[in-house]
Parts: sequence; structure tokens; C-alpha cells
Amino acid sequence: MFVDLLKRLTEPDTTPLADPDAHLALVALLVRLARADGDYAEAEVTRIDRIAARRFNLSPFEATKLRSQAEELEAQAPDTVRFTRAIKDGVPYEERTGVIEALWEVVLADGVRDQDENTLLRLAANLLGVNDRDSALARQRVEAREA
Repeated sequence: MFVDLLKRLTEPDTTPLADPDAHLALVALLVRLARADGDYAEAEVTRIDRIAARRFNLSPFEATKLRSQAEELEAQAPDTVRFTRAIKDGVPYEERTGVIEALWEVVLADGVRDQDENTLLRLAANLLGVNDRDSALARQRVEAREA
């Protein structure tokens, strides 16, 4: 099912992904982040569905289906670099901070800031070209919304 997308993610070509593939890559990155601590909590699953629905204007059913596909893709994908490269190539910098906010939403969804999730988020932010300051500001915006 994902052979073509995985091939495109691993090729050196930097052609931006089409919207459905880019959406799948972003949600797969969210799934990878949620799984980083070895505890893929229901709160994280629910948060990923809400992020997908909000960002891509999907119904709850469509968001759940996208997340399910992203879970399969994430399990098959070789590394995080491919997801972030696909997102970086297709998303302007100003919108990448929104991607970082979505990542922070997932990290904070279960109420625990696990070191493995923090490490992966810092790596993803770096690979997306988002500096530590902008990532910290994104986290603060998420925390303010959640408070």
C-alpha cells in the first residue's frame, strides 16, 4: 500500500509530495513521536486524530483513517529524516512552526514530557529547520491553549 510513498520518501529527489502524501507524512511523524517513549497512549491517539482533522479539514472518520494509514507507514519507514525532509520541502518556514506546535501537542497530550519524546522532537525541529527558540515558543503557545 505504501510502497510508492516509501520509495519517494527514500529517494534523493526533493520534489515536494502531493497534499495527500504530505498529510500522511506529517501524521506518520506525529505517530513516530507518540511512540517514541514506548507508550502509545490513547490520549496521544486522540490528539493525533484531532490535529489531523483540524489541519486538513477532515471528518473524525477521515482523520482516524489517515492516522491508521500513518501508523502503518511509520512502522515501515526507515527513519525520521525522510518524514521531516518531505515536510520541510513542502511547507514554508512560517507554517513549519505550526508543525512543531502539532508535535508539542502530541508530546504534552498524555501529561508526561518523556525524555525520548523530547529528544525526537528536538531532532525533528532541527531537521525541519526550526530553531530551539521558535520550538520553545511553539511549546509555550500549546501550553497556553491547553491551560
